[in-house]
Amino acid sequence: MFAYGIFKVIYSPFKAFKEIIQNPKYIGPILAMILLIVANVGSVYAVISRTYVEQTLPTASQLDEWTENCTLWTSGSGVEIRCSDDNIDGSYYGNKSIEFSIEESKQIWMQLNTTEPVNCSSIEGYKNMSFRIKLILSTTTELNNADILLHSSPADYFYYDMTEHFTPLNNNVWNNLTIAVGPESGQWVNSTANADWTNITSFRFELSWSENTNVTVRLDGLFFRGIFRSLAESASIYVLNFSVSAFMQFTIKWVLLSGLLYIVGKALGAKTVWKTLLILVGFALITLFIQALITAATYATLPTLYYPLELIGGVEGETEIAYNKILEETWLVSQVNSYVQIGIHIWTIALCAIALRLLAEFSWAKGLIVSTVAYFVSLLVESFVFGF
Repeated sequence: MFAYGIFKVIYSPFKAFKEIIQNPKYIGPILAMILLIVANVGSVYAVISRTYVEQTLPTASQLDEWTENCTLWTSGSGVEIRCSDDNIDGSYYGNKSIEFSIEESKQIWMQLNTTEPVNCSSIEGYKNMSFRIKLILSTTTELNNADILLHSSPADYFYYDMTEHFTPLNNNVWNNLTIAVGPESGQWVNSTANADWTNITSFRFELSWSENTNVTVRLDGLFFRGIFRSLAESASIYVLNFSVSAFMQFTIKWVLLSGLLYIVGKALGAKTVWKTLLILVGFALITLFIQALITAATYATLPTLYYPLELIGGVEGETEIAYNKILEETWLVSQVNSYVQIGIHIWTIALCAIALRLLAEFSWAKGLIVSTVAYFVSLLVESFVFGF
């Protein structure tokens, strides 16, 4: 009976509201709330099942710990290793870089041994490594070589020449490098046939230049990356959070909108009954369920969305570029849902006006004015007080 009454509000609101006024019961709004929660969970799952977030090593919770702790690194004789405040400004990058400096030398190397082997195999391993490196020389001299060595044992390693990726020297610029790794990268030379991409245990940077000079090298934001995992793997957390959110949103809107309609109606001389008005508004909010259904349907048309390190890293400029790419991919769905949102606002206001006309015997004009004012005041309160 009441389930039928809920859906009757959609296609025959006058008849539905008249029946509800004669026999007001809370079961209808409660059912509308449950339907909203279910549809909201469906729309959330439609999004997270298409959203893949890049995984890094070190992980997001560890920030870039490899370039935060200078005790993790070793280097050659005469090289001073310390932490520097000159670092990449971003939420993922901590607040330090690792600095290596040596005087009157033609070369420098630095090495970090991982606590656990890193898997860079093509099937399930990391696909890229990225880092920021700054090279500061006291004289203008030519960089001969800049190499990376990824060791799988002391005698077995993969070698990559990154010399050409450096910007002109002596300009204090962070060089931002992302280099493909793994057997399919096609950019690395292995020292022996025993070099193993599934067992990377250390990485080493070697740089050399044409004449003796004072040099400072800074490293920051060193990660293995390239694995993308679906947010659906943590679906239970999202389902719980958004179920609670939908419950709170419905309850607050229901009580707040009903209260505003009741107060304004009383001020204008209406002889309204609080319980009946509250139940009518609860039925009217079936529109939120319809909106959630449409949202779920539009989200189901989204392409697969990839959230790279640049998007979540918080570096100015990089985040905006990555975010704009996501916006381009979701633009049509966002536009459709914006228009749907406007339609839901108008529909809900109209249903509240019908409720006031039948319950408080308001004229159409008065009912629409009261409904519009109460509805938008409720939206403002929800936004500024509750953050919905």
